Amino acid sequence: MPVASAAVDQPVPDFTAPATGGDFTLSSLRGKKVVLFFYPKDNTPGCTQESLQFRDHYEQFTAVGAEVIGISRDSVRSHDNFKAKLELPYTLVSDADEAICTLFNVIKMKKMYGKEVRGIERSTFLLDAKGVLRQEFRGIKVPGHVEAIVEAVQAI
Repeated sequence: MPVASAAVDQPVPDFTAPATGGDFTLSSLRGKKVVLFFYPKDNTPGCTQESLQFRDHYEQFTAVGAEVIGISRDSVRSHDNFKAKLELPYTLVSDADEAICTLFNVIKMKKMYGKEVRGIERSTFLLDAKGVLRQEFRGIKVPGHVEAIVEAVQAI
């Protein structure tokens, strides 16, 4: 379990976690830019919209040597169903023990239906081909976000 935390302009500590298609290891993507997007929950309106936008722009990411990885606390089974239903071309990582969420400090107290709940703050992180964190986007709104990420990835 990673104990360090990710910081801009620093290498991101390697991690391995269960994912669609088998275990995912961050270092397996060295040589590619990496877009890690954290989202609260499979099959919810905002997360579905965000996932579809990453899907619809996926070719723009791969054209500039980037790989997209979605991360939430949902199980691999839930991810498999979500990925199949939306025809997502990228890997979804299951972070049930919140180790990766902790690494990126995305677990926050949020208001939902008037109650305080602990959950993932919608966030996106850009890593360069050497695994160095170059940009972070926190507390984002879905509309227009993926387009901004495409531009940011093209710039690194």
